[in-house]
Formats: sequence, structure tokens, C-alpha cells
Amino acid sequence: MAERLAVVSGGGTGIGAAVARTLVADGCSVLVLGRRAEVLAATADRIRAETGRPEAVRPVPVDLTDPEQVGRVLEAVGDRPVDVLVNNAGAFHSPQQGSLTGIADYWRATLDTNVLTAVLLTEALRPRLRRPGGRVILISSIAAQRGGDEAYAAAKAALHGWAYSLAAQLGPEQITVNVVSPGYVAETELFVGRMTPEGHAKRVAATLVGRAGTPDDIAESIRYLASPAAGYVTGQILGVNGGSVLGR
Repeated sequence: MAERLAVVSGGGTGIGAAVARTLVADGCSVLVLGRRAEVLAATADRIRAETGRPEAVRPVPVDLTDPEQVGRVLEAVGDRPVDVLVNNAGAFHSPQQGSLTGIADYWRATLDTNVLTAVLLTEALRPRLRRPGGRVILISSIAAQRGGDEAYAAAKAALHGWAYSLAAQLGPEQITVNVVSPGYVAETELFVGRMTPEGHAKRVAATLVGRAGTPDDIAESIRYLASPAAGYVTGQILGVNGGSVLGR
């Protein structure tokens, strides 16, 4: 069987880096995408060392909110079909108060970072997705299911509706589209250095399993959805949150 190709956005740190490492360990070659070239290069070197597969991971510095830069990903893919696309890029922006201009800037930045990145990358790679057998996976957030965090929650919820439409469009071509919705994952840039002990304890107490999630917890769920075994799973939202929000 030919080596599968995976593309992981936001692959330099946290969940994205864990996903890239997991897919490389499973035998995929992986393009890791992100805005910071030095961070991507360091992550790629670490994955190569940990997996013993020096040729299997390639960093691609790119700002996915810029349509012109998305072409860099197509160049890196070349003429190979894309087996797995993991849209993980995203960020939390602090709300701006005091003027409608500030509010508009905050909402636009949040939607660009969390929604437009996924839309542009997916549309660019859509003709390259393997038929049959391609996998498109979007990373959402528990905020999309329970609210809070204003524009961030709305942006992540937008991925859900888009995923349903995309799954209906690509299903006849045997391409699946699913969403993973993580709960509190402490070891990410969203929380490292920003979370108080009290905030951490509150979030852990809200789970049924009594602990924070890890990037590897999320990567393991993506490992399944990216695999050939998940060919009958599409149009689904998979909550990986320790039971802090029950399935619905």
C-alpha cells in the first residue's frame, strides 16, 4: 500500500503537533502548516527524532488567512493525492470594547483565524483529496456546544454547520468529513501561561474523569477518524472533553 499523505494545519504546537506525530508514527507522510517557520522546523525535527522517520514530515510556513499564500500548500503537495486533511489552525482573540470598529475587528479576526483558514485550505485541496477514501477532519471546541467566549464559540460552531454541508457534498465520492470538539486541553497555547490554578481546578472539576485533556487524547481520536476503519463515519461531531459536556 502506498504511503498516505496527511496535511495538518496549526501543526507547530499543542494538538496539531501531537496529531502530526501520531500520523507519522502510523506511516503517513505529513505536511505541518503554520505561520511561524522556526516553531514548525523545531516540531518537525522533534517528530523525526521521535519516530525515526526523517523524510516523513515537512514544515510549510504559511498564513492560511491569505488566499495567495495557500498556494504554497499546493506546491508542497505536488501531484500526490491527499489522504487526510486536519484543519486544526485557530486562535482565541481577546474581545475589544468601546467602539463598533473594535468589535468588528475582533469578530473578523476570530472568524478569519478559526473559520476562513479551514475553508480556504479545504477548498484549495478539495480537488486533490483521495477518491475514494479521503478524510477531512475539523477541530472545533467545546465552546461551540456550550457557548461562552463570544466570537470564538460562534466561529467554532460555524465549523459544525459547514462540516455537515461538506459531508453531504463529498460523501458520494467516499470522502468523509467529521469534527473533533475538544474540551479543556491544558497543554496548548490557548492555556499555557494564561491559566490560573483556580481556573484549572474549575475546569478539571467540570469533567467526569477528574483530569484535564492532553494533546495526545485529541490525536488518538483523530487517528481513528483518519484511518480506513472510519469509512462509515461522516458528518459527526466527536466530543473529546472528559464528560464536561455530554453527547448531543
